Amino acid sequence: MNLSNLKPATGSTKTRKRIGRGPGSGLGGTSTRGHKGAKSRSGYSKKIGFEGGQMPLQRRVPKFGFKNINRVEYKAINLDTIQKLAEAKNLQSVGINDLIAAGFISANQLVKILGNGTLTAKVDVQAHAFSKSAVAAIEAVGGQVVKL
Repeated sequence: MNLSNLKPATGSTKTRKRIGRGPGSGLGGTSTRGHKGAKSRSGYSKKIGFEGGQMPLQRRVPKFGFKNINRVEYKAINLDTIQKLAEAKNLQSVGINDLIAAGFISANQLVKILGNGTLTAKVDVQAHAFSKSAVAAIEAVGGQVVKL
């Protein structure tokens, strides 16, 4: 055996179909494309989502609503969370950095303080937004509200 007499194993290779080479080949005429229709033409390429003229799915399914590009997303923190944090760390003021350190928010999130729960500790609270009930509860115990 040497390089001049190497050949693939029997049955492992096939000769390719020579389509459109006349009637004698058996693959002339329509060249395996069938008769007429878009798929038989040269230059045909099916558009994405085309369903043969039937109304496509993305046009049948109704669309609704819209995305407000000016929406501001806040992470909600309740008063009971601030109470627990103030007791655990013995804090007089709770700011964004304290909430990040405690793992309640990530560094790029905006915070809104909501009035759920009770606040007994006198705490100054810093946040990006406050609900009216939260402001009333913080100021009722002598705390201060600081908007960032």
